[in-house]
Amino acid sequence: MNNLNTVEIKSFVPAKDFALSKSFYQRLGFEMASEFEGVAYFKSGSCAFLLQDFYQPQHCNNFMMHLLVESAQAWYQHIVDANLAEEFSVQVTELVEQPWGMLEFCITDPSGVLWRIAEKLLR
Repeated sequence: MNNLNTVEIKSFVPAKDFALSKSFYQRLGFEMASEFEGVAYFKSGSCAFLLQDFYQPQHCNNFMMHLLVESAQAWYQHIVDANLAEEFSVQVTELVEQPWGMLEFCITDPSGVLWRIAEKLLR
């Protein structure tokens, strides 16, 4: 019998300006654990992704990440308090309770990657 257990999955998130994107993600709340040859490893708790020094406009403008958190309100307030929208010229939507049971908001990164940051609501 084959062992098909999975251990982890990570996305390679594209970056138009690698240095700016690294700074953005650190200010957003991720720890940069390592960097080697145009790839930076970011983590927060048990979640991680790889930021790559790669940019293709169609790819970036259609790339989306979904981050499930314990408190969407806390993440939203952190982003507002840190002034990330103005500092990095990114878009942040309002916090919305969705009909599918999530409290969420969206933020784009400096390359145009869309992040949906959400909390599962108890129903």
